[in-house]
Amino acid sequence: MADQKNNTGTAKDTPRTGLAFERPIVELERKIVELQNLSEATGMNLNGELKPLQQKLLRLTRDIYENLDPFDVVQIARHPLRPQTSDYIAQMLDEYLELHGDRHFGDDHAITTGFGRIGERRFLLIAHRKGKETKENIACNWGCAHPEGYRKALQKMRLAEKFKLPILTLINTPGAYPGVGAEERGQAWAIAENILAMARLKTPIVCVVIGEGGSGGALGIGVGDRVLMLEHAYYSVISPEGCAAILWKNGERAVEAAAALKLTSRDLQRLGVVDEIVPEPLGGAHRAPDEMVAELKGRVLEAFGSLDGFDTDQLLARRYERIRAYGSLDQQPEAS
Repeated sequence: MADQKNNTGTAKDTPRTGLAFERPIVELERKIVELQNLSEATGMNLNGELKPLQQKLLRLTRDIYENLDPFDVVQIARHPLRPQTSDYIAQMLDEYLELHGDRHFGDDHAITTGFGRIGERRFLLIAHRKGKETKENIACNWGCAHPEGYRKALQKMRLAEKFKLPILTLINTPGAYPGVGAEERGQAWAIAENILAMARLKTPIVCVVIGEGGSGGALGIGVGDRVLMLEHAYYSVISPEGCAAILWKNGERAVEAAAALKLTSRDLQRLGVVDEIVPEPLGGAHRAPDEMVAELKGRVLEAFGSLDGFDTDQLLARRYERIRAYGSLDQQPEAS
């Protein structure tokens, strides 16, 4: 909905088909748009009919999004209109100089790295890149990085450490690419090296899960001092479909698997994996991408600011304790 200003039915274009659970919202939006178009075409004042429908739309959207199940969240995280790395770079950063290649094999387009700036805050950005159109999707391998992508990330992180620049990572991947070539070039080794190195880097690290946080593919750039997660993103050791296929030999039980995996932002905050949940606009980031970008910009600056007061030894000690606390019994979620 490129021309849609918000999710209250004020746009003049026809809403696109939504996710299955969004169909009531989409149908109501369509009715509102039809009335708006009729009002413009005829000059009739239809505010009496429009305002109740717009109020109903707000109530309906709020009710649906306050009662999502975990697999609904997974679908939102994968939504094709959800803002991606390219949107955050274009709208959130005042300056970005991309750095290419791992100096060993090639330049993996599934991960972008470069020097970024927001106002006076300079940092190194490392982010998964999925692409938006089919050609770009293929070039970026739908965000599934090869080992050269993780080696590129590590090389640039060491550069940030050298120049005393903080690091920002944006995580959005179904997982690392599991192909034969990737395994031959050391996929698991590259991810493991990144995890170890990030735990020891002598510079602040802020990580943000903006969409999908898939297993080791996410962890390869996901170790930090502050981990933020968008409200309707997910972060999991495996996709719900993959989990269902392994446990029950039936991918159709993905809904059940999603609930068991505790992959939502609220679950992960209770577990201590995520420090902060970044709220999304009503109806999800895909309905108001500009609002989402602006919100995340402020949260990123706050996160960097919260780390400014620590010297290197304090930073590393806090990071170590944070990682060691994962899975402790007092952080287990309440039984549902």
